[in-house]
Amino acid sequence: MQPTQVGSPGLHPLNLDGGRDGWLYVPAAYRTDRPTPLLLMLHGAGGDAEGGLRIVQNLADAFPTIVLAVDSRRQTWDVIVDRYGPDIAFIDQALAQTFARYAIDPDRIAIAGFSDGASYALSVGITNGDLFNHILAFSPGFMAPADQVGTPRVFISHGLQDAVLPIDRCSRRIVPQLRRARYEVVYREFDGPHTVPEAIAREGMTWFT
Repeated sequence: MQPTQVGSPGLHPLNLDGGRDGWLYVPAAYRTDRPTPLLLMLHGAGGDAEGGLRIVQNLADAFPTIVLAVDSRRQTWDVIVDRYGPDIAFIDQALAQTFARYAIDPDRIAIAGFSDGASYALSVGITNGDLFNHILAFSPGFMAPADQVGTPRVFISHGLQDAVLPIDRCSRRIVPQLRRARYEVVYREFDGPHTVPEAIAREGMTWFT
């Protein structure tokens, strides 16, 4: 995917919305002649793009990856509240702007998220598997795809002591469902609460890139 505009490395606001907006982090090693992986990162309920970005930003230079982190239009993602709509439209805008400015590797485009963002990443990623060939879901609660397109690879992690989205009724149900549907799933349980340990984030980025 060749850009039509010139983008630079570093941290950039999206400037697509005056209120709820987002950030784009481009690694220092980015070059226009070397298509780079892209990871769309989705925050948890009540969170924001900055918090979502923080989970993977320190790894974006080590595993040269462009990270696009967006704000949900409301407190959490649209399908969790009601149905798909405004968040999908905003994500489309943010992706279009990113593709216009940066050379993206079409074989390494991921959608990722934590908590409600992980549920949304699974839902949107499975629905749009022709675009997203990788999905990273850190402590998801559920999935509600509108369709099943393509066969993206999936990475899921969950804490054994998660009191917010208990593992038994969340990932331990989601993973078998995905495997029965013939998705390739890497699943990691860790000894901890509702969080994304650095080691898990690093393993996810290693797996993706």
